[in-house]
Amino acid sequence: MARTKQSPEFEIEVDGEPYVWRLQRQPQWSSDAADWRGMAIAVRHKEGQREAVLEFPPGRQPRYGAPQLQSSQIAPDLVAKAIASAIVAGWEPQSRGKTVAIVVDATGG
Repeated sequence: MARTKQSPEFEIEVDGEPYVWRLQRQPQWSSDAADWRGMAIAVRHKEGQREAVLEFPPGRQPRYGAPQLQSSQIAPDLVAKAIASAIVAGWEPQSRGKTVAIVVDATGG
């Protein structure tokens, strides 16, 4: 049986509601768009099913051989602001349905 490697999940509270998030995608080079892509985090309400993937803009490219971004290096304030922005943008975390992709700015807004 193949073993999948998933990022650990972290709990965070936004506006009194509990959410769970994980690093969905590392910043990486995209061959289809021929461009650098930023990180993405997957978020869901702790008691809900519907996920949102919050995509951040690409920062500057890391140096060759630099260590990869770790989930623990992402600031909780950035995640909380991005979740709040996703809700304002129309994500309904308690509803059912497909995963929603939402693009946020570098500050999570």
